[in-house]
Formats: sequence, C-alpha cells, structure tokens
Amino acid sequence: MPRVLLLVPTTTYRTHAFMEAARRVGVEVTVASEQANALAKLNPTGLLTLKFRNPQQAARQVVEFAAQHPIDAVVAVDDQVTLVGAAICQALSLRHNSMPAVLAARNKQTMRELLDRAGVPQPRYRLASLTDDLARLADQIDYPCVIKPLSLSASRGVIRADDQREFAIAVERLAAILRTENPPPSVVSVQDSGLDTEDSVAADAFLVENFMAGPEVALEGLLTRGRLRVLALFDKPDPLDGPFFEETIYVTPSRLSALVQHEVAQCAERACQAIGLEEGPVHAELRVSPKTTHDLPHTAQQSGGPCVIEVNARSIGGQCSRVLRFGTGISLEELIIRHALDPTFSPPAREGLAAGVMMIPIPRAGVLREVRGLAAARDVAGIEEVTISTRVGQELVPLPEGGLYLGFLFARGAAPEKVEAALRAAHVQLEFVIEPPSVPAPKSG
Repeated sequence: MPRVLLLVPTTTYRTHAFMEAARRVGVEVTVASEQANALAKLNPTGLLTLKFRNPQQAARQVVEFAAQHPIDAVVAVDDQVTLVGAAICQALSLRHNSMPAVLAARNKQTMRELLDRAGVPQPRYRLASLTDDLARLADQIDYPCVIKPLSLSASRGVIRADDQREFAIAVERLAAILRTENPPPSVVSVQDSGLDTEDSVAADAFLVENFMAGPEVALEGLLTRGRLRVLALFDKPDPLDGPFFEETIYVTPSRLSALVQHEVAQCAERACQAIGLEEGPVHAELRVSPKTTHDLPHTAQQSGGPCVIEVNARSIGGQCSRVLRFGTGISLEELIIRHALDPTFSPPAREGLAAGVMMIPIPRAGVLREVRGLAAARDVAGIEEVTISTRVGQELVPLPEGGLYLGFLFARGAAPEKVEAALRAAHVQLEFVIEPPSVPAPKSG
C-alpha cells in the first residue's frame, strides 16, 4: 500500500480533512509535525517529529525513515511547510517544486521581481524599509497605494493609503505589527535553507504597491509539469477596496464571462511559470482591473485584463476547502493526495451546484462572550453548515493586526446569486456579544 507523508503544522485547521482524504484514497499515512507526539512510540511509522524551520535536516531525517518505510508522496498541508516539503521531495527524488520557487511564493518582494521580469501583469511596486526617510517616500509614491509586509498572511498588515497623511499612519501601524512578530516576519533564503533560521530578510522591509481597482477573484488549481489545471474560480462579491482587506465571501462558479475567466487562468499559469512552480496545488489571488500596470521600463499601461496580487504554492486555507466537491463528492484534499501519488491523475470536474463560503469577519476588538442566532442561521435555505471556530472567552483582534475569523458559513444552491444571498442572510442572523478588551489597572506608587 502506498505511503503518504503529511506535513502538518500545529496551527492548521486541516489535519482531519487530509486524514479523512487519505483514508478514502486507501493509503498508509505518516504525519509529521514540529512538536513531539506522546503516542509516537506506540505508532513509530505513523508519527514523525521534524524541525520544519530546518528543511535540510528534516529531509535527512525523512530519508532515514524512508529507507525502512518507503514514501510515495509528500503533501504539505499549509504554507508554513511548503519549503520543507520541497526539500524532502528533492531528497526522495519525488515530483516537487524547487526550493527557490517555493521561497519566491512565500516572499512578496521576490515574487514581484520574478513576475516583473516575465512581464506578468501586476501592480507597480517598490521596496521600502521602516528605516527609510518615510516623509520623502510619501512625496514620491502615487496614491492610492497599498503597503504590505513581505511574508505575513491572511491580509495582516496590508493597508491602503489615499494620501501622505494616511501613508504615515499606515506605516506606523505596520511597524507596530512587525514589532510584535516573534520571530520577525521574514523568509529563509535559498543559500541559508539548511540553517535553523528564517530571518534572512530584513524584518523592517515592506512593499508599497499601486492600488488596483476592479473585482478580485481567487483561483484554485493543480500544477502538473508546469501546466495549470483550474479546479475552481471564486468570485469575491464584497468590494476589497480597503483600508484593510478582510476577505469575506467566496462563491463559485464565477460570474465573469468565459473570456475573462480564460484570461485569468492564463495569467495565473504565466505567474506560476515566472515564479518557477511546477507541481501541486496553487491558490492565486487576482484583480480583474480596468487598467493593469506593469513595473517594467518598456511597458506603460495596458487597458483591461487580470492582474496578479499573489500566488501561493498551497491549496486554499483555513476551512474553506470544505466548500469544494468534485465528481461524486471527492474533496479537494483527496484530489491533492491522488495527484501527488500519480502524475497522470486527471481531476474530475467540480460538482454542478454553485457553492460558497463566508469567512465571518471580526466586527471589533474585544473578548467574545456569546454567539447568538446559530439555529436561525442554520435554518436559512441553502446553508449547509455554520462553524464557529473561535471560543467564548477568546480575545478578538480584527485586521490589520489580527488574521483570524470568527468562523465559517457554507452554502450550496442552484446559482451563485442564490448562494451569495444565503450566506448574507445567515450572517445577518448571527449576533456576537463582544466585551471591550480589559485594560490593566495602573500601578500604584
């Protein structure tokens, strides 16, 4: 029976989904995480402890393990383990993305530079630092702009500024976010990929990008030898115009024209090729902009067309993958495992029903005390599931400082419009009782 190595960070929501997918595929599973499991001695072939921040060391350890228990495929469950997954696949001579390509997908600066060289449509950008003369920089950039940290995810630290005053406020806010990171948000370099560090990029660096108008879409796909197979294209019907970029509703199939959807897929494939990604799942974010700009000296402005916001060498995050079903009910995780085992595997088409998910946003900072209206939300026609992933008593931090959601709503229906309406109706039924965050009493004396 084939064996699959699942690389599972402790922070992931997706362990159960991948374990269930492996059961349905019918494979042996070894789960690797960065923290030792108390049951490892009872199941030595099923559990491994790896140092994810040291890819080369982890790869050597897996090679030793595979000498006794051969591994047929490696699946990196989330973004934090894509690099170590690439190192392990390389050591085992399995199909994989190169380490430089994975690093590029994790570092917004490197990604922008590679897309730039390949002429892939994207926002104009420049690299900046908190140590720069920020007042002078504010005079030089075009507005509106978006500032982005190089490696934070879930839109943390991503802030729009429409003028110099807002730029100064946004940078100050980003600086505070970066100071709270431990370790600082950065990405290991190719040269240092065998070291126990991810701090080779300056922690105070950030990007300043032109804000691109137009609707945003999310593409879910699989790469095989550099060719992209689109599994689903999601519309994001809520405008993502800032000042923060909290994602809420995803609905598929897209309501864009067939021509525009084809252009989106082509643009995403070009972006993957520019970055060097060749194998496995891809999650890409694009804007369909009325005016796409390049940061290339020989190009000016190009009217219309998709514009790449980012490309990730992983599948869709959080619990959102549960919205996708293929063929007769195959999950996204099952597709990923089957593709990792067999390069000739051809994924079935997505189910015929429209589907959508709402990532329930945090309305304000505070402590969650109660969730009301769950039964009413579940009773909305078209709603399949309501999941609250935060717990009562948990402190809530909204964007741009926070990166979590209160939970998820899932819906299916005959048409995208009906799915979107169901998600909005269910959300209206929910009431979150949030107390203001406690303020420490001043010290006497």
